Amino acid sequence: MNSQTYILLKNLRFRAFHGVLPQERTVGGDFTVTLRIGYPWQQAMVTDDVADTLNYAVVYELVKREMDIPSNLLEHAAGRIADSLLRQFPAITSVDLWLTKVTPPMGADSDGAGVELHLINDKTD
Repeated sequence: MNSQTYILLKNLRFRAFHGVLPQERTVGGDFTVTLRIGYPWQQAMVTDDVADTLNYAVVYELVKREMDIPSNLLEHAAGRIADSLLRQFPAITSVDLWLTKVTPPMGADSDGAGVELHLINDKTD
């Protein structure tokens, strides 16, 4: 059977200090991160063993570590998160990442502004 399997972490919430404006780096802001990670966890369907899948608690700690490092741009923070995931877990086949600044300083009434990243790990085949 050929299948694609994913781990999903939805709307992780962080207080972080990303932004180009001085007050964003001083006061901080609220951010969300959503991840859809391609990972071959088919064996876990049979074994019911966390060792056969990607432990999302470990993934969360990695994302938290990267979100704690201030960046001017969300693009930079998103790239760091994806790079760290791929280095830590070489069996990852893809990363879809949404990083949103909940209240961006742009004078608009919105649900946030952010970036979306889609990476394919061509080293897994």
